[in-house]
Amino acid sequence: MVTQQMAAVERQGASPKRSTLSETTTEVGAGRPGVEEPASTRGRTAIADVVVVKIAGMAAREIPGVHAMGGGLSRTIGAVRERIPGGRANVGRGVKVEVGERQTAIDLDLVVEYGVQIMEVTADVRENVILAVERITGLEVVEVNVTVNDVHLPGDDDAPTPGESRVE
Repeated sequence: MVTQQMAAVERQGASPKRSTLSETTTEVGAGRPGVEEPASTRGRTAIADVVVVKIAGMAAREIPGVHAMGGGLSRTIGAVRERIPGGRANVGRGVKVEVGERQTAIDLDLVVEYGVQIMEVTADVRENVILAVERITGLEVVEVNVTVNDVHLPGDDDAPTPGESRVE
């Protein structure tokens, strides 16, 4: 039936419409053509997965008690990358998302500060991520899974680097 419709469209002198959205984008609103329709309904809006990743990463980092995001290897690579001139922090480190047509699910990997109540920090992270993603994208967040991979101890950043003398 689809090929019959395409053939009919081609006979009328128009080219058939084909979707060009990549797998990493999500169609949020299907548009309705026509001059009598409001402008807000004429066309489609697609939100790429990376958009949700960045929003969730920024929202999680806003919460006091979150020291860093990502697992050990990704944090190590990120630290090296940030020290390179012109390098910048990866906002999406430690964030994985699945985005559907109307919903999204988010997984976060965190490092928390020593002494914070982990359950309170993760609840605050979850709430802030849900609010930010739903407000900015309009997608419904069905779940936010938070994994605490590490605890940042006081003085961890003050450890001597290799080659640095411990005595004068």
